[in-house]
Amino acid sequence: MLIGELARRTGTTTRLLRHYEKTGLLRSDRCENGYRTYDATAVQTVRHIRALLAAGLPTRVIRQVLPCATDPATVLPCPGVLEVLRTQLDILDERAEELDAAWKVLRRTISTTEAAAGPETTPASTTA
Repeated sequence: MLIGELARRTGTTTRLLRHYEKTGLLRSDRCENGYRTYDATAVQTVRHIRALLAAGLPTRVIRQVLPCATDPATVLPCPGVLEVLRTQLDILDERAEELDAAWKVLRRTISTTEAAAGPETTPASTTA
């Protein structure tokens, strides 16, 4: 199938598919006219890539995991893959803690600022 059809079937853009190819996540063949062609497995490959990106994995990790992916939520226990996934989970846990701390600081700052400004500046009083 041509790149436009793959884009339609996967809900992505041709530009994104070219990016996946450039980063080594997706393979294509070339016709004599230079058009990219993809085999039937490309649709599932793109779905795996999208699912792994949504899970927060960077493309360098996806390159390692993708050959072991059986469906968007399952990865075979290929050598080193579980360790890579656990490391990525640790990174995401750390980021989640940092975001939670930032969220608490922002909430506290808003509450303190509203209290100092008085009731005339609260969102409920500005709509009246």
